[in-house]
Amino acid sequence: MTKSSADLHSPLIARRMDRVASFLAMDVLSAAAAKERRGDSVIHMEVGQPSAPAPRAAREAAKAALDLGRIGYTEALGIAALRERIARHYRDAYGVSIAPERVVVTTGSSAGFVLAFLSLFDTGQRVAITAPGYPAYRNILEALGIEPVTIPLAKADGWIMTAEAIEKAHAEKPLHGILAMSPANPSGTMIGRKALAELGETCRRLGLWFVSDEIYHGLTYGEAASTALASDDDAVVINSFSKYYCMTGWRIGWVVVPDRLVRPIERLAQNLYISPPYLSQVAALAAFDAAEELEAVKAGYARNRAYLLEELPQVGITEMHPVDGAFYIYADIARFTNDSIGFSKRMLEEAGVAATPGLDFDPIEGSHYLRFSFAGSENDCRETVARLKGWLR
Repeated sequence: MTKSSADLHSPLIARRMDRVASFLAMDVLSAAAAKERRGDSVIHMEVGQPSAPAPRAAREAAKAALDLGRIGYTEALGIAALRERIARHYRDAYGVSIAPERVVVTTGSSAGFVLAFLSLFDTGQRVAITAPGYPAYRNILEALGIEPVTIPLAKADGWIMTAEAIEKAHAEKPLHGILAMSPANPSGTMIGRKALAELGETCRRLGLWFVSDEIYHGLTYGEAASTALASDDDAVVINSFSKYYCMTGWRIGWVVVPDRLVRPIERLAQNLYISPPYLSQVAALAAFDAAEELEAVKAGYARNRAYLLEELPQVGITEMHPVDGAFYIYADIARFTNDSIGFSKRMLEEAGVAATPGLDFDPIEGSHYLRFSFAGSENDCRETVARLKGWLR
């Protein structure tokens, strides 16, 4: 009997899909939503999403654009006004001068990663990422046939990727690039200016691409975050309007690339996405004028952070990575369990608190970690502590 085309191709499809793990934070969100549909109360600490709406200026700009009626394609790299405004942002925020032509507006930072990885790396090449780290890095690289190389983070190094770790990994088997994030997801831990510059210098010396994920810039609680572009003009920097600007669902971000990558990325963007959404670009442009509103949202995160850092130790959660920025606490729960997935499920079902298992971010050590997002309301944080006190007693 002759096999059908579907039969012949299904093993290949299965092999490709097996390389892409599920995003556990979204699985927890689905389970939490199902619990809510049953009429139960859930405190959402699982997803990294601001609870505040997009800034008023952004919403009004989008409404005005809708009233004009025609929402069409734009240039593949984004509208000129937004690219120019992003370039100005680097001058204002960091004292770094970049040409607007180097700014690529993307359909969220997720599209930015796809475009960056496709333009920088060939199939089979090796890119260093951290554990813990954002799971989509690993999964996107795997889906594209690029090998992620895990660099375990250590308390002795301040839980950050270091130049020494990159040197060691490259000596064992050559790398082609690295991906660092500051402030980090899942921890909020930051790479300081000096350490970031050392990463850039090491990459230049070893001939590696340096990709810097800076999507939580603006959300810091002490020293401001540094951009890799301040010390390495060749770095590929990815940012987004999702976090500080509270625009997750608008799916709008950007990448800053060296001149020689602009045209290759433009060709990819034309074919993969045509263009970023026009309405989101208009809203993003206006969001730059909403600093007062956005800083008020950030102040709420700061209060949530201070409250949880004081109260979580009272329920037995005492070991955490440094929470320098973003809106996460990455907590060691080894005193309670070595099964973060099972613990997360029980906590949701029995206490009504949704948090993300550490295995989402670290396939090995994540078995005894949880990530709590404090991007919600102050009442949510207080209720979380109250429920945990009762559940963990």
